[in-house]
Amino acid sequence: MKIFSLIYGLVLLALMAGCSGRFVSEEFLREDVDLEAISRIAVLPFQNNSNDLYASERSRNIAITQLLAMGVADVVDRGVVDSVMIEEVIDPTLPVDMINLKRLGQRLNVQAFLLGSVDLVDSTAAGSSKYPQVALTLRLVDAQASMIIWQASGRWTTETILGRIFGIAPTDNFHVNLKLIRNMLRNLAQK
Repeated sequence: MKIFSLIYGLVLLALMAGCSGRFVSEEFLREDVDLEAISRIAVLPFQNNSNDLYASERSRNIAITQLLAMGVADVVDRGVVDSVMIEEVIDPTLPVDMINLKRLGQRLNVQAFLLGSVDLVDSTAAGSSKYPQVALTLRLVDAQASMIIWQASGRWTTETILGRIFGIAPTDNFHVNLKLIRNMLRNLAQK
């Protein structure tokens, strides 16, 4: 009976370790900014530096959902943001300059923008399993001053030592992306 309990405990520990993964991030928060004054945010299209064709759209959608779910601020509908960008002849695949940010901020009536880039969507092979990993950079930019208020770069992978030992099947890129963005935005939600 003790052997069964030991095996059961090890399997349970391995399952928990295999599901959690590893999160690494670095963050900057401007000290002289009152985050509580930011009540409305527009999430601009993310830049895609990965080989996954839809990674930037997926990450942008997840970021919008997490901003709302965590109560960080009200978020302008992405369709409205995209329409205004088209009207203002702003190419969503290029970084937005200071003049266009101010104009967008006025048109969308926002205090800040969330911008982002998908830096990596990949998987690491270990044995017969592939472990998804995602790396992102997110930044909150003041709509009037075009200054970075907050920026974070992070990476999440599902590869763990216990997961590799026991050959636990990892989760998919969507869930890795969701966990990564949720963890990155956690400090903004605690304003």
